[in-house]
Amino acid sequence: MTRSYYKSRHALGSRARKAGQGILTVRFEMPYAIWCSHCPKPTIIGQGVRFNAEKKKVGNYHSTPIFSFRMKHNVCGGWIEIRTDPKNTAYVVVEGAKKRDTADDVVKDGDYVIQSQEEKEKMQNDAFAALEGRVEEKKQIFSDKSRIEELYQGKERDWDDPFHANKRLRKTFRVERKVREQERKRTEDLKERMSLGMDLLAENEDDRRRAGFVDFGVEDGETAVVKARSRPLFGTSVPAPDAGSRVKPSWITKSIKAVQDQREKLRMELGNNTRAAVDPFLNPEKPSLPTIPVIKRKKPTEGNSLVDYESDST
Repeated sequence: MTRSYYKSRHALGSRARKAGQGILTVRFEMPYAIWCSHCPKPTIIGQGVRFNAEKKKVGNYHSTPIFSFRMKHNVCGGWIEIRTDPKNTAYVVVEGAKKRDTADDVVKDGDYVIQSQEEKEKMQNDAFAALEGRVEEKKQIFSDKSRIEELYQGKERDWDDPFHANKRLRKTFRVERKVREQERKRTEDLKERMSLGMDLLAENEDDRRRAGFVDFGVEDGETAVVKARSRPLFGTSVPAPDAGSRVKPSWITKSIKAVQDQREKLRMELGNNTRAAVDPFLNPEKPSLPTIPVIKRKKPTEGNSLVDYESDST
């Protein structure tokens, strides 16, 4: 390649192939979602989708230039044109599509609307518009004034005596800090005992309520196994009390009831232990069935040789 070849080419390469017409190819990113008007079916182009667009200056707003970005939709081949709007600091769809309505341009409460010179002149010449504007301004001023008064009153109430206010805040912080340290130590101890490699969240009322539904029992594992083994396979139904049976008196004291409960518990435990000791199927240490020794007889062999080889017979 000669030096004259490089001098004849533009520094931007193929992006500036229409530089003589004032057009420069740039990478344009869609500022908001739009609906394509050229597609046979409603097709939306999402925000952030990028296109190779032809950038061109089409006018000025005071001293700020207005640029046009013209691009082709690769789905249907239609052309879409978007221009800058320096007056409203936005992008405007001019051709080939329309903006998706998301209600973002609706004026909300508390938003300050910048009026143009034409709107200001209209407000000055139109008496009704000026009256409506004054009424809205009065409502806004009244709302802002009441809010400012509430803030001043709260400040005076909380910081009338800065020393006591600071003392109260520090005392509350010290108490909460001790609680947080205890909670952190308890959490670390639990993670170490359970070998948990994850962060544990603080318990809440819902966790306490669900944990209360779980009953782990008070017996150890061996006692529970013995009771389970001694329980009959098919449970017997408890006979219903007769109508003429004596009702348990309500004047029984707590001491008498405790003695009766202890006696019943001892009776059940003795019965279970006796059954576990007598029943061979429930005692894992004793064999369940007697074993009969088996006598194995040796197979008679021919001759006196210990091993029968083919060479001996030959």
